[in-house]
Amino acid sequence: MEQRSTHHATFTVERTYPAKPERVFKAWSDAGAKARWFTPAETFEFRVGGREYSRGGPPDGPVFTFDAFYQDIVPNERIVYSYVLDMGDRRISASVTTVELHPAEGSTRLVFTEQGVFLDGLDTPEQREHGTNILLNMLGDALQSEPEAS
Repeated sequence: MEQRSTHHATFTVERTYPAKPERVFKAWSDAGAKARWFTPAETFEFRVGGREYSRGGPPDGPVFTFDAFYQDIVPNERIVYSYVLDMGDRRISASVTTVELHPAEGSTRLVFTEQGVFLDGLDTPEQREHGTNILLNMLGDALQSEPEAS
């Protein structure tokens, strides 16, 4: 018999980007802009109640499925979404994530908070936080490679 388990955890990651909140918000809210730093979405409905769905992974690794629903959106200030993450055909977690954007003298302080339940030892909060750090670094790279619109 397979051993089942749940592990609940919350983590917060912060970044400051040299871009205005409107630009950082667009990097989350526009499908093309988000695809520059996140797995391109097969479904992208950025609205309260809308869905974002993508599948991908490393060339020789497992396929990860991200299936999210937007719970709250305040343009240029806040995004709240809930999502499940599958690895192959196994559910590995369910989470609620809040992305807050705070203006800071021509830049934006992003506060990313995830509250999750990690299932059956297939994922851990530490692994998820590590992956989130990588994604937020990729977001920073995408913002830097695109000049600020005047």
